[in-house]
Amino acid sequence: MGEAVLAGSLRAGVVPAHVVATGRRAGRVAEVAERHGVRGILDNVEAVRDADVVVVAVKPKDVAGLLASVGDALAPHAVVVSVAAGLSAAFFEDRLPAGQPVVRVMPNTPAAIGAGMSAVSAGTHASAADVATVLAILSGTGDAVEVPEAYQAAAGALAGSGPAYMFYVLDALAEAGVAVGLSRELATRLAVQTMLGSARLVAETGEHPALARERVTSPGGTTVQGLRALDAAGVRAAFIAAVEAARDRTNEIAAELEA
Repeated sequence: MGEAVLAGSLRAGVVPAHVVATGRRAGRVAEVAERHGVRGILDNVEAVRDADVVVVAVKPKDVAGLLASVGDALAPHAVVVSVAAGLSAAFFEDRLPAGQPVVRVMPNTPAAIGAGMSAVSAGTHASAADVATVLAILSGTGDAVEVPEAYQAAAGALAGSGPAYMFYVLDALAEAGVAVGLSRELATRLAVQTMLGSARLVAETGEHPALARERVTSPGGTTVQGLRALDAAGVRAAFIAAVEAARDRTNEIAAELEA
């Protein structure tokens, strides 16, 4: 995810020469630096020194130790951007110098190709300008929206975990195509473009998905029978349950890490 944000920032116009990538594995750092034309180093303290924006993209369990090691090297105005799932802005603020601006972000994997969706929340000391800076950086990863931090777990359960749900549906649709006689290659191609086109249609028209669905559903036709089968299987309820379960697990992880 860190590399996805890096690539998006470059698409958004950040100059590669102004970017420093750091990490624990020399080979990985060198690979990322070469691929994107940025500077790669292994010294976290040196990496954050004089930086205007610092993106923390490590496993949540490693965040506390990282912040302890780099906090004193941060410029007072540096915006610390968290993409660590489950950790609150307060978790960062408690481990950084007083007044350090923190912005919490939950991106998703399509950010890697500029088609992501990110939820952005300001910490206690982050200004509107700080949030605007982060939104500008994220513009190269796809769409981004500011939400109150209280809704981060819900947003992550929908948009952060959502790609997995979409891949699940794509796999199921392709498998259904095979079941009715299509080749797997053709069934997958039909399913992928159908999902892509349907999402794009709603995005570009602004039409409510329920209305878009009704336009495809002729009375007594084939689609209405398919929808009845989905309703009978409890598909809508299953999606709601999936998002609720992901939200609840996010809150559990946060409680475990912040205890």
